[in-house]
Amino acid sequence: MLTITRRATAPASLSSLVHRGTLAVLAVLGLSAAPAFADEGMWTYDNPPLKLLKERYGFEPSQAWLDHLRLSSVRINDGGSGSFVSADGLLLTNHHVALGQLSKVSTAERDYVKGGFLAPTRQDEIPCPDLEINVLEVMQDVTARVQAAASAAGDDTSKQLAARKAEIAKIQKETKDSTGRDCQVVTLYQGGEYWLYGYKKFTDVRIAFAPEFQAAFFGGDPDNFTFPRYCVDMTLFRVYENGQPYHPAHYLKWNSAGANADDLVFVSGHPGNTERLSTLAQLELARDVLLPLQLQSLQRRHASLERYAGHGEEQARQANDQIFSIENTVKALTGRLQGLQDAKLMAKKAADEKDFRAKVAAKPEWAQAYGSAWDTIAQAQDKLRSRANESTLWSVGRSGSRLATHAVRIVQYVAEVAKPDGERLPGYHDAELESTRMAMFSPAPIYPEMETALLADWFAFQKENLPAGDPFVAAVLDGKTPEEAARAVVGGSKVGDPEFRKSLVEGGATAVADSKDPFIALARRVDPLLRQMFKWREDEVESKTTAAGEKIGAARFAVYGKSVSPDATFTLRLSYGTVRGYPYNSTLAPPKTTMFGLFERSAQFDDKSPFDLAPRWKAAEKALDLSTPMDFVCTTDIIGGNSGSPVVNRAGELVGLVFDGNIESLVGDYVYDEASNRTVAVHSAGMTEAMVKIYGAGTLVEELLGANRGG
Repeated sequence: MLTITRRATAPASLSSLVHRGTLAVLAVLGLSAAPAFADEGMWTYDNPPLKLLKERYGFEPSQAWLDHLRLSSVRINDGGSGSFVSADGLLLTNHHVALGQLSKVSTAERDYVKGGFLAPTRQDEIPCPDLEINVLEVMQDVTARVQAAASAAGDDTSKQLAARKAEIAKIQKETKDSTGRDCQVVTLYQGGEYWLYGYKKFTDVRIAFAPEFQAAFFGGDPDNFTFPRYCVDMTLFRVYENGQPYHPAHYLKWNSAGANADDLVFVSGHPGNTERLSTLAQLELARDVLLPLQLQSLQRRHASLERYAGHGEEQARQANDQIFSIENTVKALTGRLQGLQDAKLMAKKAADEKDFRAKVAAKPEWAQAYGSAWDTIAQAQDKLRSRANESTLWSVGRSGSRLATHAVRIVQYVAEVAKPDGERLPGYHDAELESTRMAMFSPAPIYPEMETALLADWFAFQKENLPAGDPFVAAVLDGKTPEEAARAVVGGSKVGDPEFRKSLVEGGATAVADSKDPFIALARRVDPLLRQMFKWREDEVESKTTAAGEKIGAARFAVYGKSVSPDATFTLRLSYGTVRGYPYNSTLAPPKTTMFGLFERSAQFDDKSPFDLAPRWKAAEKALDLSTPMDFVCTTDIIGGNSGSPVVNRAGELVGLVFDGNIESLVGDYVYDEASNRTVAVHSAGMTEAMVKIYGAGTLVEELLGANRGG
């Protein structure tokens, strides 16, 4: 699964995953016959790969084609992507992208995750409590303005960083005030470019259809990040504006025949983060310290949630969203770590960096302007390495506790909004406040006993991994044991009530300072330490790497131009490739799977979990055309955050829905190999067949095909 998430734990068979991941890395490094760049690239829409497409596939999309696909694509703030697929605002994404919202609207009596949902009429569609959708409408290069502000601040990198951030906040506010759009200044090429992205935002989003979890995630964790797959990992939202279904000017035509082998296809989505352009020093720190610590902490959280889920069916329902996300993410993080632990991959990265630096050093003017940047970043990474535990563990939000996130956000909000916009912490700039308030006042349910379990385990983890006398541990425990501290703040708090949260924010700094709520008191105790750590990271790490990154970005343009796409930033990108199988396990993976394969795979495991068929599927077997394609693979370059991205053909028609990558793609943060790296997508023919013959969603299918439009 390819959503963005920071929750993970160890898979059931880590040793086998390590083995497979290592083989994947070796395959990447051993296959040198692939064409240069091949289908690699997550391209920004201002710099689409027109030349590469024309040379390799004889296809050059028009500007109108690109604009239509861009404006049909959406970013989903739960960590994924999606697309408009009807004239009445139907929005297609993955079930696992929608999982958080499905969980939030479920109850003990009606579990929409387990049982699925189909709205009989539009009036029955279920509003999402806190979902935000963004459509990229405007792109503007603001590099000169941001870099000029930094240059005017002199040689002090801390002052440069403050000037950059102030100018970025100013640009975002000016644009929001003048256009009404939500705005984000995006850093590309390590600071070589800064682009202003203006978004149309929607917050009235309702659930129209979702299959049951077992059909969406057939095969469970064992099949995750593998192929062949047999999942119908889809959900349909409907977007509303002013209380009425939104009528987008751009939406994707649904092609129910879907993709075929060797077809040229495109993915338009929001990949979260890659580090293909990072320096060797940055990769080494991630390998040695940051990724292992993240995995360790998430393993602990998984164990805590599993214990909580073991108390009963209702506790399991409450915890399943986080457990699923953890089990999904650990495979991705483990694959990344294995890539960095592979000597050949790191040797290749070292050789690439050495070659790049040599080209810079060969020209005196380049050497003078850019040559010191790599050493500056290495020194900053050494600083971060020295305080990595504190930098990571000085947090309450990383516990997974929603109460903790709300409490800290309230304390910070009332302090930040009193400051000039350019001096505020991230998330509290004027251009961001509407989204921050939406999250802060979300009516989504919070489960106190689960919160207590998560916090108690996180406090214990902090105590075990930070030195004796650590001020953050002292602040959170307040003289108590981890269990006592967790029960004290959760049991006596009203932070779970959105109206209470709203009253504190509206009461401002005085109300927050006077509050006797134990969770607010905890947030007040840790807030100075969080700010201290944030300032240290700004001064000692971020300011140095940002200034040096701009130099490396400029050097990259000087040496290579823009022949390589920038690293992913959870902003809209275009990738391309073909529907194609690949070699694995000494045989071949097919380009597609069919419904025949689903029923066969279930039978091979005697219909036992996680390979058991959902009851609706068993009942519909005779009605189905079992030759219908279910899932397929293609060579498009994707990463976490691309979940829910549309797959379109040359005509710009929707032929599939991205939901995963194969195991060989897990090193995609650092390298791409066309021979084995694959996107895994749900086939549009399979979605159509299932909606009509299994779920009784024929009315929605008519709408998708353009035969039914209502108000």
